[in-house]
Amino acid sequence: MSKPGSSRTEAMVRGRQADTERRRARVAQAIHDLQGAGEEVSVTAVARRAGVDRTFLYRHRDLLTLVRTAERTPAGGAVVGAAVSRASLMVDLAAANERNTRLMGRITLLEQRLSQLMGEQTWKQSGLGAPDSVDKLQQRVVQLEQEKGDLKLKVDDALEDLEAARATNRELTRALNQAG
Repeated sequence: MSKPGSSRTEAMVRGRQADTERRRARVAQAIHDLQGAGEEVSVTAVARRAGVDRTFLYRHRDLLTLVRTAERTPAGGAVVGAAVSRASLMVDLAAANERNTRLMGRITLLEQRLSQLMGEQTWKQSGLGAPDSVDKLQQRVVQLEQEKGDLKLKVDDALEDLEAARATNRELTRALNQAG
C-alpha cells in the first residue's frame, strides 16, 4: 500500500523531469539554430535563445560541454583548430593593449629626449652652454637612459612572449583535460 500523498509527489517529480527534458531539448535546438544562423554561440546566447537561465546550463555539465564544443565549431561543423576563437581574440587584444601601453611610454621617453636635446642645442647656440665636462656627463646620462629604455623593451617583449606561451599552455592543458 502506498503512502498518502506519494502519488502526488511522484506526479510532481515526473512533472519536474518532463520540464527539465523540455528545457534540455530547447537548449539543443538553440545551439543548432545559432550555428545554423552563423551567430556566435555562447552560454549567454544559448540561454537567451532557449529561454532558460544560464545556471541551468552550468547545473547540467553535458549541456555546458555541448555549448563549449559549439563555441569552437564553425557553421560547417568542423572543429576549429588553428582558426580564430573568441578567447584567442581576447588574448590578442590584451597583448595589443599591453604593447600599445609600452609604445606610448616609449614615445613619451623619446619626446622628453628630443625636448632635452633641442633645449641643449638652443642653449649652446645662445652662447650660454655648459662646460664640456658637464655636457659630456649629460650626454652619457642620456645614452644610459636610452640603453635602459632599450633593455626595458627587450624585457617587456620577453615577458609578452612568456605570457603568450603560458596562455597557450593553459589552453592546451584545458583541451587535454576536457578530452581525457
